[in-house]
Amino acid sequence: MLTPTTAELHNAIEVLKKLGERLNTHAAHSVMQLPDTSLGDRHAGQIEVRTIEQTSRIEAIAEQLKNWRDELIQQKSQNVVHSV
Repeated sequence: MLTPTTAELHNAIEVLKKLGERLNTHAAHSVMQLPDTSLGDRHAGQIEVRTIEQTSRIEAIAEQLKNWRDELIQQKSQNVVHSV
């Protein structure tokens, strides 16, 4: 497996951010379409919980990618120092 570049990791992080935004927008739109009833409220709650779970997972993965990117940047800077 080839190690991704820091630019590729940055792009992946940005894509995950956009995905989280899309999920939030879609959830908000879906909740707005529900009837103002107890069943609608319950379904809205389920949508919100599912969206929070999904965006939390996305944020956790994005954080892992940021850490990996930072490690690669640090390794590059150490290699430059050692080669000088």
